Amino acid sequence: MSLDHLLDEFEAGTISRDTLKKELLRQTFIETGSAKIDQFRELRTGGPEVIYCAGKTPDQVASIFDHLNRRNGRVLGTKADQAHFEAARKVADVRYDPVSRLLAIDGKPNVLAGKVAVVSAGTSDLPVAEEAAGTAEFLGSRVDRHFDCGVAGIHRLFSVMDNLNGASVIIAVAGMEGALPSVIGGMALPPIVAVPTSVGYGANFQGLSALLTMMNSCAPGIGVVNIDNGFGAGYLAHKINMLAVGEQNG
Repeated sequence: MSLDHLLDEFEAGTISRDTLKKELLRQTFIETGSAKIDQFRELRTGGPEVIYCAGKTPDQVASIFDHLNRRNGRVLGTKADQAHFEAARKVADVRYDPVSRLLAIDGKPNVLAGKVAVVSAGTSDLPVAEEAAGTAEFLGSRVDRHFDCGVAGIHRLFSVMDNLNGASVIIAVAGMEGALPSVIGGMALPPIVAVPTSVGYGANFQGLSALLTMMNSCAPGIGVVNIDNGFGAGYLAHKINMLAVGEQNG
């Protein structure tokens, strides 16, 4: 029974308040056998449930995509691989980006709002930067990309500062020592979502050195997500961007 039909039945007096409450609680998730899918998350939080594909079998990912697609029509999966894509394409019209490892149905809304600027330190950071950019676009934000702007050639960063300052929020993605967000934080007006990556030599400790650098930044206005968490950065940046768009329109 659909949510609209339930409400109609309640308003007509054919079901009780207790029955309505029990049915709504039952319908808050979809039981697939291997997962409980939160189908009303977008109503509560403004963003849909997103599938973390790593660690799931191709058949599990395909099943979850199938259930969410039939109910929502738009689905996003992160950290997917080719096998996940091959399984999901059998049940839905999906697109897969092997760089960002995003697997999506109906990936971009017709109108993208505001502006999120994504800047990465090096080309090796591109997969995480693209995961952040693709996530923000899927959710409805307009994204400008600026790659290979690390501090080892800081003139490259200076060349895009005007664009960064025109954004609602900046996502700064860096491995190695992770200095990029601090440098941007000393020059830029918008808030910064810093993303450490696991790119780097041995003492990088798979991104731990970049994470600690970003968390210990002396530049204000910087928030840090976990190592290689481009999805988390893109999701957070989209929410900040939507608040900025709402203020501009209000």
